[in-house]
Amino acid sequence: MNTLVFQYSEENLVDLLKKKDRLGINYLYDNYSKVIYGVILKGVNKEEIAEDILQDVFVKIWKNIESYDPSKGRLYTWILNIARNSVIDYLRSKQNMKDTQNQNIENSVNNINKSESAEQNTDNIGLKKLVESLPQNHKEVIDMVYFKGFTQDETSKELNIPLGTVKTRVRSAISMLRSKFLEK
Repeated sequence: MNTLVFQYSEENLVDLLKKKDRLGINYLYDNYSKVIYGVILKGVNKEEIAEDILQDVFVKIWKNIESYDPSKGRLYTWILNIARNSVIDYLRSKQNMKDTQNQNIENSVNNINKSESAEQNTDNIGLKKLVESLPQNHKEVIDMVYFKGFTQDETSKELNIPLGTVKTRVRSAISMLRSKFLEK
């Protein structure tokens, strides 16, 4: 049996989502959910929580697609920011604080091992290759901020560089990625 595989341009996909067309959200989920799940799982280290947050992210996308502005960045970046903010919201929540206090050391070790094996499938959209082409210092901050869920302040402290330098490198890297992505 031969199945048809549809591919939408980002613009067409956004149009479908704005029209609340289920084909759009289904396509988005099929093509982006694995990488988004990987980002979320790295942040929360619990599969069941990551699954809940992933569902929440796609509901937010569905409900808030009108606020997406293509002039400010790509759809993928917008979705990653929703996922990252959802992880941060969860980590700051009272429920997480309560769960963290009750979690034993054995579960922590198991969760860390699971999160380390979570693969992000960014190759489907070519992002991994583009990020790899960045200068090392730019690649490092992009990896921490967008793929590992660090805030810019946390990245600054982790890398022992000024916050302003992190912000400049992030802006510069995004600009480089944008121009490289448009070249494709």
